[in-house]
Amino acid sequence: MDKRFVYADNSATTKISDAVLEAMMPYLKDYYGNASSIYSLGMDSARAILRSREAVAKAIGAKTSEIYFTSGGSESDNWAIKCAAEVGAAKGKKHIVTTVFEHHAVLHTCEYLEKHGFEVTYVPVDEMGLVHAEDIKNALRDDTCLVTVMFANNEIGTIQPIAEIGAICRERKILFHTDAVQAVGNVEINVAEMNIDLLSLSGHKIHAPKGVGALYMRTGINLPNFIHGGAQERSKRAGTENVAGIVGLATAITEATKNIPEKQARLSKMRDRLIAELTKIPESRLNGDPVKRLCGNVNISFRGIEGESLLLSLDLEGICASSGSACTSGSLDPSHVLLAIGLPHSTAHGSLRLSLSDDTTEEDIDYILSKVPRTVEKLRAMSPLWERILRDEDIDAE
Repeated sequence: MDKRFVYADNSATTKISDAVLEAMMPYLKDYYGNASSIYSLGMDSARAILRSREAVAKAIGAKTSEIYFTSGGSESDNWAIKCAAEVGAAKGKKHIVTTVFEHHAVLHTCEYLEKHGFEVTYVPVDEMGLVHAEDIKNALRDDTCLVTVMFANNEIGTIQPIAEIGAICRERKILFHTDAVQAVGNVEINVAEMNIDLLSLSGHKIHAPKGVGALYMRTGINLPNFIHGGAQERSKRAGTENVAGIVGLATAITEATKNIPEKQARLSKMRDRLIAELTKIPESRLNGDPVKRLCGNVNISFRGIEGESLLLSLDLEGICASSGSACTSGSLDPSHVLLAIGLPHSTAHGSLRLSLSDDTTEEDIDYILSKVPRTVEKLRAMSPLWERILRDEDIDAE
C-alpha cells in the first residue's frame, strides 16, 4: 500500500471544517466591528454572538443566558473550579471532590486550590477507567462545595455516569461541574436532564478553531467575575469578543450534534475494527471500557516498546497519533490516566491512542492496520526490554 497521510489524533485537535471556515470568513474580513459598539457594524457582530450563544445552548439543552464564551476548555475549567471554590469558601465550605485521572486543567487547578487552604479528595477509578457514583457519594462531606468529574476521559475514552453523579450532587445541594471537552459532539448531552450545574467545552475538538470555547453556568448560580475590565459576557469575562471564533464554534457544535447516533454507529464500527485487529498483536491490551467509551477512541498498550518511538515511526509512515507517555511535555513519566487504571510503568509507556473523526475513512483504517503491527514488530526486534519479556522476566517488579 502506497504511503498516505492519516490523521488519527482528533482527541488532541481537529481540522477546521469547510462549513466552519465559510461561516467565519465574513467576520474576519467584512463584519469586523467591535460588538460593544453601538453603530451598525458593531451591532452586526453583537447579533452574531447572540445567534451563536443560542446555537451552543441548544446543542446541550441549556438556556441562551447560561452560555459564556471563553478561550477554550482549560479556561472554562479554571473559571468553574476556582470561582465555585470562592463561593464555597464564603460559606465556610472548602472541600472539593474530583477523580485521580482528570485532565490537567482540572488537576492542576485543584492543586493550586490546595495551596490556598482547600482540601481535595481524589476519588479512584476502576481498571476500566470508570468512576463509581457511590464512591463520589461516599467522598462528600458537609463542607464540600464542588464536585468535578470529566464527562469522558481524553486518553482512554471512558464515558462516566454523569447523570447519576449529578443527581447525587443535586440532592446534596453541591455544585457539580463536568469537563465535557471530549464528549460534546460525540455523546448526547442535556445539562438539565443530567443535573449538571457547570460544563466546559472547547471548539477545536469539534472542527472549530483553537482559542474558543464556552462555559455553561446554570441559572441561579452566580459565580464571581473571572476577568475584570469590561462588560463583555455580562461583565463576567472582560475582553473584546472573538466574534469569528464564536461564530465558528456555533457552526461546529451545530454540525457535531445534529445526528450523534449516526456518527456513533459509523465511528464505533471503525473503532471496534481497530481494537479487534490491534489486540491480536501479542502482549497488547485495550485501555478503557470496551463499551462505555467514546465512539472514536482507541487506546492500546504494547509491552516491550516506548510510546515515543512508536509515534515517531508511525509519523514516518504518515500516521499522526498520540501516546500514553507525556513525551511532548519533555517528561519520561507515563500517563497518569494509565497509571490510575492500574497499568505498570512498562506497559503504560508503550501506549498508542488513535482518535477518529467524521473525516476518517475505512481506507484510513486499512492503512493504520497495515502499518501498526509491522512497526510494533520492528521496534520490539530492537528492544532489550522485549527480549526480557520473552524470557518471562518480571520487569514490572523492578
